[in-house]
Amino acid sequence: MNIAIIGGGLSGLSTSVHIRLLAQKQNKPLPNITLFEASDRLGGVIHTETLTDDHGRTFVIDHGADMFATAPSAAIDLCEQLGVADQLLRPSPLGRGAMIARGNRLIPIPEGFVLMRPTKLGSMLTTPLLSLSAKLRLLQERFIARRAESVTDESVGSFVRRRLGEECLDNIVAPLVAGIYTADVDRLSMAATMKPIWDMETSDGSLAKATLRRIRTGEDSTEQASSGARYEKFRAFPNGMKQWIDTLADFTGRENIRLKTAVQSIVPLPDNRYQLNVKSDIDGQSTQEFDQVVVSTPAHVAATLLQPLSEEAASTLRSIPFASTAIVVMAVRRECISRLPTTFGFVVPPKENRRVLAGSFASTKFPQRAPDDYVIVRAFVGGVMQPEILDSSDNEIIDIVRAELGELIGLDQTQSLQDITAMVKVVRWNDAMPQYEVGHLDKVQRIRTALASLEGLHLNTNALGGVGIAPVIAASKRTAERILK
Repeated sequence: MNIAIIGGGLSGLSTSVHIRLLAQKQNKPLPNITLFEASDRLGGVIHTETLTDDHGRTFVIDHGADMFATAPSAAIDLCEQLGVADQLLRPSPLGRGAMIARGNRLIPIPEGFVLMRPTKLGSMLTTPLLSLSAKLRLLQERFIARRAESVTDESVGSFVRRRLGEECLDNIVAPLVAGIYTADVDRLSMAATMKPIWDMETSDGSLAKATLRRIRTGEDSTEQASSGARYEKFRAFPNGMKQWIDTLADFTGRENIRLKTAVQSIVPLPDNRYQLNVKSDIDGQSTQEFDQVVVSTPAHVAATLLQPLSEEAASTLRSIPFASTAIVVMAVRRECISRLPTTFGFVVPPKENRRVLAGSFASTKFPQRAPDDYVIVRAFVGGVMQPEILDSSDNEIIDIVRAELGELIGLDQTQSLQDITAMVKVVRWNDAMPQYEVGHLDKVQRIRTALASLEGLHLNTNALGGVGIAPVIAASKRTAERILK
């Protein structure tokens, strides 16, 4: 069987790996896989730079995700299958947790509060993030009627207002969700992004009742010791996330990967086979035939490839909005941050009207990332709510971030940036974050239905579902299983 995988990001590479693993498990001949990547590197939005300055100091800088979740288990399971799980780092036990900006202060997220579900009532009743009336409103959640059975989707904003109250949404949930999806909570779909919590209302009637049940069964043991995110359930690679991409590429076989090679069109052939028209920077124009084709490109590229095959799939795919963001990465001398939080990072509520969405301290999570006297700070800007900031130059964005970090964490404003940092970099990700807005699952179903008649053609992209490394890998496994069924 000859299989083409179009796109060398995480989706394409993990699909290739799962096909090989599944063929081995089923004692089938290994398929001939050819992976096409239009750019000069693999990994898509996952990339790592290891920088050494003039003084011999080394910094490991992730451009995108710097760790992955172990729940759902798809990513850690694949690490174990490939024999690299023993190499993984756990986040430092010191500093686990996050903070929320209020004015020029950073306030800890209440212990036990994960995304939108409090698991420790005491910490919610004592947090300065909520007023007395908001705390009383939170206590009423168990008495709020569950949604009508006819409601199949709802925005995150609507759900949290209805169950937890406006203030809990504005002060805690909105910044946490924006930190993950760079999204507008009043457009983001509960059914597509927060389905386990969405289902708790259906099964238990309230989040409070669901939490009590989970505490009794021990399911919330990690959540009760967390704030903001369940850091115990995350892992990273010693040399950054590019090490994971390299692992997947090595298992795929570098000889099967074609960099700087763009697939320009997919042409159906008799017997459910496909011809790819390919243009390579090295070999020029060519055509190749395959039994199975997996499209794992960014959504706008996938829509162009699918247009001649299915107008419905292509147009629906184009209707899924995407957000852009930029990350300002600084390696700052520790002594030049007067109020460095002890936690892994912070998020900023939209109501604060700041231009920084969130910040993280990569070398606090993973001390191996930088020398002890430096801190790697990553500040995020842009997203759905503030796209205009991305029209600014890199230097303008750096100035904006530096000023805000001065107010929030005490970053030195008196010396030149060159004097207080070993490196500063702006990483831009344009149209990289799919927005799963209300009704998203209906769009996904329309796309899948439209492609169902194209036997041997598979679409595997995070535009459909699964923001995050583990969900992407889980989707890739399902694609491999369809191919080798």
